[in-house]
Formats: sequence, structure tokens, C-alpha cells
Amino acid sequence: MRGARRVFLSLILLAVALAVLVFVLENQQEATVAFLGWSTSKMPLSVFVVSALVVGMVIGPVFGRMVRQKTRRD
Repeated sequence: MRGARRVFLSLILLAVALAVLVFVLENQQEATVAFLGWSTSKMPLSVFVVSALVVGMVIGPVFGRMVRQKTRRD
């Protein structure tokens, strides 16, 4: 059972990595992001999208944990 779960998780991870790779390869057009008077240099669009994904994956669990701790204290 443990080995089957490990294989399943490995396949899921491989599928996600492959999807990200295809996305990066398909979105090579350059873009500039401007926000509140600050703008970036021209970079591939995939850099901005993958960066936003990673930031969201980090911030989401942090805020979720903060909310759970606050509701536990109340």
C-alpha cells in the first residue's frame, strides 16, 4: 500500500512538472508588468505567471494557518 501511494504521488508530481514545462515553453513572448508606478524589464510571460503561482502557494498556507490559529484561540 505504501509503495502504491508513493508511485501515485510520483506520477502526480511528474504530471504537474510536465504541465509547468509545457506552459513555460508555450509562453515565451516577452511582457512587462507595471504596478503602482513600478515596472519590470521585459521577461517571458511564463516567468510572471509561475512566480505568481509560487508566491500564492507560499502565502496561501501561511494565511490559512494564521486563520486556524486565531479561530482556535477564540
